[in-house]
Amino acid sequence: MHEYMSTARVWGMSCPGFPEEVSRARRWTRDILRGSPLAEDAELIVSELSANAILHTASGREYGSFHLAVAVSTQVVALSVTDDGGTSTLPKIEHQDQDAEHGRGLGMVSLLAHRVVIHDRHPGRTVTAELFTNGQPGGQPC
Repeated sequence: MHEYMSTARVWGMSCPGFPEEVSRARRWTRDILRGSPLAEDAELIVSELSANAILHTASGREYGSFHLAVAVSTQVVALSVTDDGGTSTLPKIEHQDQDAEHGRGLGMVSLLAHRVVIHDRHPGRTVTAELFTNGQPGGQPC
């Protein structure tokens, strides 16, 4: 293979900031990762990150949107959700008790993913969760 060629495949989708779009993002992710042992975790991560974008940022306001990217390589599945911003606080993992109805989503994402990275961009933010294909970098393809 040529040294500048990449085996990564990347898909992207933009969604209006409606709650029903969370299930569409989840189905879209499931279709991309069909047959992968990481598909269920990826679906849950996309669901949580998409819901957070709608609930906690301008993505959930009138004319708001969020953007989803799924990148798949032999080493990693990277799931990124970019919101429309509108808040001055960074997303953070909160340690809630088990009866709490809110505030546990990003914590759950951090437990499922091998790495979570938050990129602060103007006006929005991108949260990327990475799932290593073999539990660690350098695993087998999906």
